[in-house]
Amino acid sequence: MNKAAYFYVLDTSAWFTLIEDEEGADTVQSILEKARTGDVVVLVSFMSFMEVYYVTLQERDENEAQERVDLMAILPVLRVESSRALGILAAELKAAHRLSVADAWIAALAKDRGATLVHKDPEFEQVEAVVDVQKLPYKSAAA
Repeated sequence: MNKAAYFYVLDTSAWFTLIEDEEGADTVQSILEKARTGDVVVLVSFMSFMEVYYVTLQERDENEAQERVDLMAILPVLRVESSRALGILAAELKAAHRLSVADAWIAALAKDRGATLVHKDPEFEQVEAVVDVQKLPYKSAAA
């Protein structure tokens, strides 16, 4: 890539927004299109792959779960696995904020890479002082 890279991290909630065509799916699609042309880099934590799989397995079935993670893998994203440094950063975020373990890993990735975290999860509001975020429309209480 010969362009200056701008980094995004797609939270699991952003993946479900895209997959289930919820409000905000167009924003996620636009980011992925920019990644396809090399204008941005989209990072995805290993935790998001796990979360998409297990939630889909609970709500649908194994075939649908596999199809969804296969879709994630073929899109222009870079899957980021666990590392010692990310684990320490995730632990620090978890200790300082009321985040789930998965969200701590995902926020740590965004913080570590100086990336914008794209989400629709109110839990991430706690880390806005240390992680750049782009909020997708939250689901209404009636939804």
